[in-house]
Amino acid sequence: MKKKRFTILSQFCFIFIVTMAFVLFLCWLANTVYLGRYYLWNKENAIYDAYLQFGVAADSGALNTDEFDITWQKICGKYNIDVIILDADSRTIKCSGDDAEFLMRQLRDCFFNRESIEENQNPRVVKEEYDYTMQIVRDPRTKTDYVEMWGVFNNGNLFLIRSPIESIQESVRISHRFLLYSGVLAIFFGAVILGVLARRISRPILRLANISERMARLDFDAEYDGSGAAEIAVLGENINELSKTLESTISELKTANNKLLQDIEKKEKIDEMRREFLSNVSHELKTPIALIQGYAEGLKEGVNDDAESREFYCDVIVDEAAKMNSMVKKLLTLNQLESGNAEATMERFDLVLLLKNYLQSADILIRQNSATIRLSAEEKVYVWADEFKVEEVFMNYFTNALNHLSGDRIVEVKVARQEETVRLSVFNTGEPIPEESIPHLWEKFYKVDKARTREYGGNGIGLSIVKAIMDSFRQRYGVINYDNGVEFWIELEKAKDSSQRTEKVVL
Repeated sequence: MKKKRFTILSQFCFIFIVTMAFVLFLCWLANTVYLGRYYLWNKENAIYDAYLQFGVAADSGALNTDEFDITWQKICGKYNIDVIILDADSRTIKCSGDDAEFLMRQLRDCFFNRESIEENQNPRVVKEEYDYTMQIVRDPRTKTDYVEMWGVFNNGNLFLIRSPIESIQESVRISHRFLLYSGVLAIFFGAVILGVLARRISRPILRLANISERMARLDFDAEYDGSGAAEIAVLGENINELSKTLESTISELKTANNKLLQDIEKKEKIDEMRREFLSNVSHELKTPIALIQGYAEGLKEGVNDDAESREFYCDVIVDEAAKMNSMVKKLLTLNQLESGNAEATMERFDLVLLLKNYLQSADILIRQNSATIRLSAEEKVYVWADEFKVEEVFMNYFTNALNHLSGDRIVEVKVARQEETVRLSVFNTGEPIPEESIPHLWEKFYKVDKARTREYGGNGIGLSIVKAIMDSFRQRYGVINYDNGVEFWIELEKAKDSSQRTEKVVL
């Protein structure tokens, strides 16, 4: 066994001592830097709180009432403050303490003799507003610092509130000494106790380390004797069990690993075949599309003498070329989605606004199909998704709905909030989908009614694109049959918004 440079015992002791020393230093630093500031901040807040209560009493004329006398005494005693309040003629209305004359003189100097204050008391303004000033001054008689607040109440009464700032330097020094003594004692006794405990813990751990080293050399005869703390004993038993079963487990792991490699290889082949199929289909269709479009242009230039026949064949060829071109584009889109090359850009957007904009752009298509569109949604519904891909999903659902309209020829688009998602559904009146066809709707090139699909130019890829997009979002999608029609739906992650108003729009 290699010799360890640092034992568990030494590491435990080192970490404990460093941690305790760091905590002790932080406490000392906090006392040194912030204790005085915190004390002064509390004094200032206490004087300001007293000022607010005295101001309310002065405005209401309750200064000299028996009820306020009790409040007055509580405030002065609680905050250790001296207060004097004068009327506009410098007559004393209320005063705390026995030195009313000094307080009156101090208040007058604050208003009318600032030079004397600045010369003798070295004031430092803490806060100044239009109706009061808070400052720190040194009493020339006692050489003690005070926090003073003087000014005018709303009713015109003059006031002076002062409280001594007790010297806390000695308190800080006492606190430092206490922290030092208690910290040193805590570190000493803690290190002793930790050393004893760590020694008891480290012995069985070292035995387990020896056993594990032998197991690393494939020596499975090593066993732990079961002594030590409860957790270590459990660990030892587990190592013993591991030692007994490791050899057979290694064999099983090798077998499983070989099978896993075969499965991975098989999956890679399947993925490669799928990508190759889509790539080949796309490639093979590009050439006939170009040829069909070229012959169509040639026919229009006069290859056929019969103008009516020539125009008919040209329209057919151009129409077929457009359908094949559309299929190629959809196959390429589907290939990108299934191969993972088309990354989803998740963003927060208004789903209702997206639907309104698309329906407005599809107005001509809606009128050509004599459809009535109903949009049932709140004014604003925000979701997290890729906005362009959501629009592509909705476009596939909506065009399918228009192509399968019958009966009342109604297409209803709904947006409904759920607990954590938003459900978007597109319903169209018409014939329900046969139940045996529903599980196959999302397969590539699957068509429920091939003749009708051929009639409007469908190719059975649109719903496969929907499936690939929703799988990339990791959200649900599906279809529901009704007696009078079919509803396709998706769910998107809900985002926060403040709109709660619902509206229904008929186009």
